[in-house]
Amino acid sequence: MARRTNREVTSKRAASAASKVLRNPRSSKAAKTAAASALTQRPNRKK
Repeated sequence: MARRTNREVTSKRAASAASKVLRNPRSSKAAKTAAASALTQRPNRKK
């Protein structure tokens, strides 16, 4: 069985918006879940 890889990548702009949602204490749980999902699709930062 062939292994599927997820090639979807969240844009820098979308990742920034997701970060703001996660930092906002008034954001709903659903919004935070969606934001976290978007950030997991973002490549790791290079050091």
